[in-house]
Amino acid sequence: MGLSDFCGIKYKLDKSERFDEFMKCLGVSMLTRKMGNAVSPVVEMTENDGEYTISSSSTFKNSIIKFKLGQEFDEDTPDGRKVKSIITQDGDNKLIQIQKGDKESKIIREFAKDQILMTLSVDDVVCIRTYKALS
Repeated sequence: MGLSDFCGIKYKLDKSERFDEFMKCLGVSMLTRKMGNAVSPVVEMTENDGEYTISSSSTFKNSIIKFKLGQEFDEDTPDGRKVKSIITQDGDNKLIQIQKGDKESKIIREFAKDQILMTLSVDDVVCIRTYKALS
């Protein structure tokens, strides 16, 4: 099993814990936090020639990040921050993203055929978001 095994699978947000606290800690406005908490985005990863794309689509906002493993890139986050990101692979199914901006945050995406477990952390706030595969 490798990352390519999870490409092309669409996953929809199923549950979210402490996302509001996570966004608040990053300085996201209340209005944007309300919108962010109200939507259940669909996430999909694809790969082409060693470049990965993770797209997230919802009624509020669509976002796409394109990256090569281990190479820093500029990212405009869905909540409007501009950060420098780097994504590395850990094992067969885990991506670790470090976002450097006003505050450094970390996003771990653990892929399985039936779900993505996303752990987001900033300062001492840890948020868990679970996405379930759509059939």
